[in-house]
Amino acid sequence: MRILGIETSCDETGVALYDSERGMLADALFSQIDLHAEYGGVVPELASRDHVRRLVPLIRQVLEQAGCTREQVDAVAYTAGPGLVGALMVGAAVARGLAYAWGVPAVAVHHMEGHLLAPLLEQPAPSAPFVALLVSGGHTQLVQVAAIGQYEILGESLDDAAGEAFDKTAKMLGLSYPGGPALARAAESGDPDRFHFPRPMVDRPGLDFSFSGLKTFTLTTRDQCAAKAGGLTAQDVADIAWAFQDAVADTLVLKCRRALRQTGSDQLVVAGGVSANQVLRERLAAMAQKEGAQVFYPALRYCTDNGAMIAFAGYHRLRLAQAGAGNGKNGGESDGKLPELQLPVRARWPLTELYA
Repeated sequence: MRILGIETSCDETGVALYDSERGMLADALFSQIDLHAEYGGVVPELASRDHVRRLVPLIRQVLEQAGCTREQVDAVAYTAGPGLVGALMVGAAVARGLAYAWGVPAVAVHHMEGHLLAPLLEQPAPSAPFVALLVSGGHTQLVQVAAIGQYEILGESLDDAAGEAFDKTAKMLGLSYPGGPALARAAESGDPDRFHFPRPMVDRPGLDFSFSGLKTFTLTTRDQCAAKAGGLTAQDVADIAWAFQDAVADTLVLKCRRALRQTGSDQLVVAGGVSANQVLRERLAAMAQKEGAQVFYPALRYCTDNGAMIAFAGYHRLRLAQAGAGNGKNGGESDGKLPELQLPVRARWPLTELYA
């Protein structure tokens, strides 16, 4: 079975072709970083327009790279949510139009399920049951995974997601866009002994997160440094960046350890853009070794939004639906029939609403 995957939930246009027997045949990604850099964040209307420009050429590129014709595509998967509505509609319109024209099913995929399943593309791959940390610009969640489609939210962010907090903190420090990688680079020359930032919500039971208070603490520290020196120095920025990253990484690691102990699991999947952070990876590895657990990640190129994870998740969704497991709660066609010409997308879509 060959699945064409399309990802347009935010500021990356991703396309990939997955073969259930041969693996990932081809994938291509266009990032809109340069487009949004002058604004310091994603401009939804610009993102949607750029998806319109990039998507069809990327589909042609992927099919050519894979040596595949449209007659050899068995289904088209697309991100139906959560994300920016305008951007989602671009991907949905193209995907469902192609599926209708080609006479194949269209499969609506949950963006975070795509991230969650991306580590299964690697070897060795985790096997359910396991615990997953989904950590990106829009989400920070700890999920207990009994099987594909069987998810229980153990904890999540009550305000800013970790990736969002990284981006906002980088912006307040005057760092370039995108903020997360820029802050991590600045932290490399930071003094680990100068500041110690609080670890939010680690002194209470439970697995929820909160990063807004940490962001406020960072702002206060920045203003104090600027007041003393008549402005922020490069070393001030580096030291604050190190302390912020240190606090976020410690918080995530502590909650992951707590989740592993609570569930009795010895497998931890970490996915989403922040999963590429090297400090977080080092600390999770140290924690897992002490706990007798194993940590699984997607390939670095699949940590950010991409079409490969959508194609792969689409394959699993279609396989389950064709086996008779679907009940129509996924928000799109996935039962092996031709899609209706409608665009069901959802800006907000709880992971727990997916069926098994």
